[in-house]
Amino acid sequence: MDNTIYQNPLITRYASKAMSENFSDEKRFKLWRKLWIALAESEMELGLNITKAQVDEMKKYADDINFETAEKYEREVRHDVMAHVHAFGDLAKSAMPIIHLGATSCFVDCNSELIVLWDALEIIKAKLVNVMDKLSKFALKYKDLPTLGFTHLQPAQLTTVGKRATLWLQDLTMDYNNLVNLQNSFKLRGVKGTTGTQASFMELFNGDENKVKQLEKKVVEKLGFSKVYGVTGQTYPRKFDYNVLCVLSQIAQSAYKFSNDIRILQNMKEIEEPFEKSQIGSSAMAYKRNPMRSERIGSLARFVISLPTNSAFTAGTQWFERTLDDSANRRIVNAQAFLALDGILNIYMNVSENLVVYEKVVAKHIAAELPFMATENIMMECVKAGGNRQELHEKIRVLSMQAGKNVKELGKENNLIDLIKEDKTFAAVHAKLDEILNAKNFIGRAPAQVVEFIENEVKPILQQNSALLGQKGEVKV
Repeated sequence: MDNTIYQNPLITRYASKAMSENFSDEKRFKLWRKLWIALAESEMELGLNITKAQVDEMKKYADDINFETAEKYEREVRHDVMAHVHAFGDLAKSAMPIIHLGATSCFVDCNSELIVLWDALEIIKAKLVNVMDKLSKFALKYKDLPTLGFTHLQPAQLTTVGKRATLWLQDLTMDYNNLVNLQNSFKLRGVKGTTGTQASFMELFNGDENKVKQLEKKVVEKLGFSKVYGVTGQTYPRKFDYNVLCVLSQIAQSAYKFSNDIRILQNMKEIEEPFEKSQIGSSAMAYKRNPMRSERIGSLARFVISLPTNSAFTAGTQWFERTLDDSANRRIVNAQAFLALDGILNIYMNVSENLVVYEKVVAKHIAAELPFMATENIMMECVKAGGNRQELHEKIRVLSMQAGKNVKELGKENNLIDLIKEDKTFAAVHAKLDEILNAKNFIGRAPAQVVEFIENEVKPILQQNSALLGQKGEVKV
């Protein structure tokens, strides 16, 4: 690494090797050659004056990218596609006259970019379902463990640790479905010519529309796809980039919410992200165990969430059949959105697989709040035994105020139950208080909801993607 120049941290610190390679020049230029071969071979099959020997020579050098030669040509012609046409022709000499025949630069640019985006979505999908798998196991393990629920970040009715995890899971389930819907509508640009009219190919095939349509179908199928946009200008619709980034943003939003919840829970000492034996939490405070992983998720997520707006401007400012002010922008925004989300999911996998739950702390926090929550149950039991509901309510109110003062003003434990035990008004329930105060009486259907949700909505997704499961999240630094 050259430490004298800026290095993109998405590559050096966060994204996986697979995602970094997916957006590499090597992959891009190999796809260009694959496209040129598919075009020439299809043109040959439809009767143009192209020989099998020419196509075979192109195939021979498909993966032999002569980068230095291409760079030399680009300095001369100031056009990256034509530079690579010449570089390819220097190797496949017999094919030089027919490379890129009838095509415009966007034939290789747009189709290769779309394939790269498809492959990137596949990488994201694999990591997404692995996070879902890990969270499912966590949710099932802790489906019965009561914990304080929070609304407005204030203690509310109890839920369970596992039920809370299903909220994270449900976000990811929605994200998965959005990603799949995007893939189901995926199309290549196809073989459309300079302004999308296919005029150059009509000329090559002497006005035979059927052959021009066959050409596009053949080329796309050779690339492993079946759908193409029915109409385009010079490029594929830039709204598709916006749709892609919206899906990535939604996944980032879900990860952000998870990371914030974990950071708060770690502050409460209820749940903790993994912390390695030699890890340092603070350079000054040696005792600290900062939620570095969750903070990093949030930091990267904020970046990804901001990017769809950029693509919206690009889509909205395409003039007529196209303008080139999208090019430099898209080289940055599309790749970096995927690289950042890849980094997020790497960490999300790592955290979700290694969460530590401190059950005694969870129980302690419940004990501090449950007496207040149980007052309705206590009051109802007393009414059943013949008590006056209004008198009981007033007594509960007074005792609750005393207990609240004990907690907030004196910094002591919640002693509401002790006060109730000492008050003869509640004699009817004194023997039942332990039973009434069992936290599991306050979690409703939470455990069953966990099982039903995972069985009905998550498990089918995991089964459909079983071959992708088993990945582990890598935290580089």
